[in-house]
Amino acid sequence: MLTNIRLISVQEYHKMAETGIFHPEERLELIAGQIIRMSAKGTAHESAITRTERLLRQRLGDKVLLRIQSPVQLDDYSEPEPDISVVKLNPSDYDDHHPNASEVFLLIEIADSSLKYDREVKAIAYSKSGIIDYWVLDVVGRKLYMYRLPSPDGYHSESILAEDVTISPLVFPDCAIAIRELLRKV
Repeated sequence: MLTNIRLISVQEYHKMAETGIFHPEERLELIAGQIIRMSAKGTAHESAITRTERLLRQRLGDKVLLRIQSPVQLDDYSEPEPDISVVKLNPSDYDDHHPNASEVFLLIEIADSSLKYDREVKAIAYSKSGIIDYWVLDVVGRKLYMYRLPSPDGYHSESILAEDVTISPLVFPDCAIAIRELLRKV
């Protein structure tokens, strides 16, 4: 096992960004103390984000704040930028901090080329921080991976759901969503 690895904290990551170490157009996120370069956004990915955001906004209204590709601070060493974060309302709209795990109702990642990463690396990071409801929408395979019951060693519940299934966010059981509503029409 390597012992010479130097992890970067969220605070150091922010300082690096403030001093201009990263190019402004660079898509990065901090996971478990490591800076990860994110893949380019494809059209299927972007349109799925748009559909999902619109649907959640229509169904949940002003009960939540929706954040799109915005940071969530999981702990001192992880600050990913999930495609969609459904978070608690905040009087300052998170002007003084990024939402943390206790303020998150649901995180959604849209996967066109990132399915393995979203299901393995991100699922572990989200579970360790206690994210209670995590979805990965596979736009290529036309299914949804739903993760619940987080623990330090991973989620204890993983469901792989076909597009004809209807689901609800854990905290909002009355918000019924047919998975096919999130996908491109065929």
